[in-house]
Amino acid sequence: MVIDINCDMGESYGAGMIGNDAKLMPLVSSANIACGFHGGDPGTLHQTIRLAQQYNVAIGAHPSYPDLAGFGRREMQLNPQEIYDNVLYQLGALEAFTRAGGGKLHHVKPHGALYNRAAKDPEQAEAILHAVYYFDKTLQVYGPAGSELHIAALKIGLGFCREAFADRSYQPDGSLTPRSQPGALIKDVVLAVQQVVQIVETGTVTTQDGTVIPMQADTICIHGDGLYALEFTNAIRNTLTEKGIAIQAPPVFA
Repeated sequence: MVIDINCDMGESYGAGMIGNDAKLMPLVSSANIACGFHGGDPGTLHQTIRLAQQYNVAIGAHPSYPDLAGFGRREMQLNPQEIYDNVLYQLGALEAFTRAGGGKLHHVKPHGALYNRAAKDPEQAEAILHAVYYFDKTLQVYGPAGSELHIAALKIGLGFCREAFADRSYQPDGSLTPRSQPGALIKDVVLAVQQVVQIVETGTVTTQDGTVIPMQADTICIHGDGLYALEFTNAIRNTLTEKGIAIQAPPVFA
């Protein structure tokens, strides 16, 4: 069995430090790097990409709504053309630093409110994925299985990696519990490990109300800004390795 562990990184901006990229990077197989719209300034992009290359971690773009003040977690009413332009702009920024360092982008994963909206809105999903397709059709797209992002990727002809979360609880319809609700964030390392093992070994997840639903995943996300991100990542990686499950980034789509 093989699974990818991805982590949202490079989200520090100016004097504001977010996450612990230096300690997390050696533990993951792919990194979703902020592109400047919710976090990540030029220096942070450069440093995070170099860190990923040092540990042979797959480099992914993590585009968002233009929402630095809200960390990209506030929904914005942008039309499809605006979404396309914003995503393309961010891909170009990250690709410039990656190529200058001798690397290549591997995947794209929308961030925050853009991710949640695109999972259920076909217009926004297609706007994002058209930007990806015309930028580089070999890039993988990370998102929820069966979502509008997944459907759009299949329609447009992009590789898609089904993503599940280690540090977030689920609702019976397969959506993430909104951050505004109690229990949205998993704070217990044992529960986080149990959730990941269940997803990887059985293709199911237990929702917040105890319902067991299907949850197929090629990649497991841990939020780099989470309070327990380092503890969770260490424990999840060790547990999966002990079970003989290989941790590596998905192959690129040709």
